[in-house]
Amino acid sequence: MLVGAVNPIGGALVILAGSGLIALGTFLGQSERRVVAYRVGVFLLIVIGVGATWGLMQTGGFGGKSGHSIWWGVLAVLPILIGWSMGIWGPGSPRWVLVLGIVASLWYLALLGITLSFPGRGGGYLPGIVLGAIGMLTIGGCINRLRKWISAQQ
Repeated sequence: MLVGAVNPIGGALVILAGSGLIALGTFLGQSERRVVAYRVGVFLLIVIGVGATWGLMQTGGFGGKSGHSIWWGVLAVLPILIGWSMGIWGPGSPRWVLVLGIVASLWYLALLGITLSFPGRGGGYLPGIVLGAIGMLTIGGCINRLRKWISAQQ
């Protein structure tokens, strides 16, 4: 899931595969039922996003001359991004995943800056704002989990 975060749209299949492996591993590892349900829910959210994105691409894509508003693209990709974020800072995530999740989220904040610098490309400000918001959400979730982990160690 972390590798696919480099390119959240192009890496959606990598994020999907990683999420599926995490859900399967959580199930086979006989984790608590709530953790298994959470990981399967994250996987299903990503499946919905990948399916919506693929369906939209089959009908001509979005933005530009496709006839579909950039909002359709945002709505299709949003479940992937939300599922990715929840998968990174969710229950049972190891400390190294939380730290790398913060690093990947800093990349999303950099993409926000790049988008704001060049608003004419890729549908204006909207994609960058969405990525920046997901980056901030993920950083907050990872820091919260790390804080809980540190307090549990004391």
